[in-house]
Amino acid sequence: MTRAALPFDPIDRGAELWANSYDEVPRMRAITSLMRVHQLVLTELDDLVKPFGLTFARYEVLVLLSFSRTGSLPLGKIGERLQVHATSVTPLVQRLAAAGLIDRTRHPDDGRAVLASLTEKGRRVLQEATDAVVSAKFALGAISENQSDELSSILRNIRLAAGDF
Repeated sequence: MTRAALPFDPIDRGAELWANSYDEVPRMRAITSLMRVHQLVLTELDDLVKPFGLTFARYEVLVLLSFSRTGSLPLGKIGERLQVHATSVTPLVQRLAAAGLIDRTRHPDDGRAVLASLTEKGRRVLQEATDAVVSAKFALGAISENQSDELSSILRNIRLAAGDF
């Protein structure tokens, strides 16, 4: 779906209006821009992986499993590493399993835990989806590699201050 561009920047306009009543205009503009860019990038990433039967969240699960030594992880670890609540992991894993991209098995050492493991089909789909995401420069083609590094550094400071790691 193509959106019609507005004839003005709504974030700049919002900042002007904000300034009439409140302080912290630069931070208000920054957070509003960050949230809007998040929406735009996530939409593009979802569109990129959709032809492979994925959402970006499901794609992230496949990537995480591919990075594990054995190609499998307990569902709790998936949530921990993706920094999402365990209740969010279950539906992702169920959809991936229904599509034949992962297998779910009982953990051999912990009967209560479930392991998610990449299937061969999952590895193929992951590779094809990754090729699409990389070709699209992770939806950040509008900025240079140096700007990407700078953005990562700025955002890292916020994550660090929030106790993210």
